[in-house]
Amino acid sequence: MEKINFADLTWVMIATALVMIMTPTLAFFYGGLVRKKNVLSVLMQCMVILCVISIQWILFGYSLAFGPDKGGIIGGLEWLGLNGVGMAPHETYMNTVPHQLFMAFQMMFAVITPALILGAFVERIKFSGFIFFIILWTTLVYDPLAHWVWAKDGWLNSLGALDFAGGTVIHLNAGISALIFVLLIGKRHGIEHPRSPHNLPFAVLGAGFLWFGWFGFNAGSAGAANTVAVSAFINTNTAAAAAGLTWMVLDRIVNKVPTMLGVITGLVAGLVAVTPASGFVTPLAAMAIGTLAGFFCFLFVAKIKGLFGYDDSLDVFGVHGIGGLVGALATGLFATKTVNAAGNDGLFYGNPHQLWVQFLTVIVAIAFSAIMTFILFKIVDAIIGLRVEIKDEHMGLDLTQQHETAYTLYD
Repeated sequence: MEKINFADLTWVMIATALVMIMTPTLAFFYGGLVRKKNVLSVLMQCMVILCVISIQWILFGYSLAFGPDKGGIIGGLEWLGLNGVGMAPHETYMNTVPHQLFMAFQMMFAVITPALILGAFVERIKFSGFIFFIILWTTLVYDPLAHWVWAKDGWLNSLGALDFAGGTVIHLNAGISALIFVLLIGKRHGIEHPRSPHNLPFAVLGAGFLWFGWFGFNAGSAGAANTVAVSAFINTNTAAAAAGLTWMVLDRIVNKVPTMLGVITGLVAGLVAVTPASGFVTPLAAMAIGTLAGFFCFLFVAKIKGLFGYDDSLDVFGVHGIGGLVGALATGLFATKTVNAAGNDGLFYGNPHQLWVQFLTVIVAIAFSAIMTFILFKIVDAIIGLRVEIKDEHMGLDLTQQHETAYTLYD
């Protein structure tokens, strides 16, 4: 077992804080995009997820996701309440920093994943049902998938699946669950035409700080202050820039005008897509991944979503689901051991098998996420109910669910 490296410890602590701030930042990103009568409900949902999943992770979530393996399917309960998770480094998980720091870093991933989903069903979700669903979903969907892909003996990890920072475990998983959820809960009332964001500067601020936090998300996943972290850092910025510009150009071609909303949506799509590949590819490959993400996510958001008519309020499936899919498969194309010897070569570097492994991982993640979300939705809806009454939806969730309002006419 290696001793603690204090440069690595410092970097991973900073990265953990950067990923933590992404959830409140996501609240501003989503909050600026909804109608003003629902902005506080979105902020509340994000902040409560940060509280609830932080507790769930320490009590049993971390043990299920990364605890001693049980047949490649789930972690055991040996680490309940962080029993045995101390300050000594773990032999496998970031082995130059305290085990508890690795746990904390992964906690922030577990927090933001269900927070991403809520963007799909904002403006019509019952708060009590939402909390119950999120706890069950994190425990029964996120934790097992994280174990399969990231745990030492997880079965997809053993097959050689590459997911540097969560393209499959986080973004594809959240995107598919979001799609199933909105198909089940139905459309919002009174939304016949797309509505403009109530506070676009809020959303721009949120997107900017998401970009900032994503450096911790991706570069922190190296687990050390090393060259792989630097590579992931550069790739993160490159893909975001490429995707934002791609979306802007497509906006200009298709809609005749580039928009601020389009640029921030595009850059988030690029960040999503480069996440699984960030520590395995070159900067030029990251540029290609960002461009592909900008194109395919724009296609789904601007064209395909309208053809199917589902009400994914803030395009979680179109950005995170499609972006995660693009990134996971692109990792099988562009990965190279010259960037990260602990990874593998992809198709473009003479290893077509890696693309097959990435494809299999994607199919498994889609099927598991979709089936489990369907089951959990039905259970929670039957027990508590997930959709608010029509009158509450028209009045707004800020007043009906939180009895607060974001804006007042008087001091």
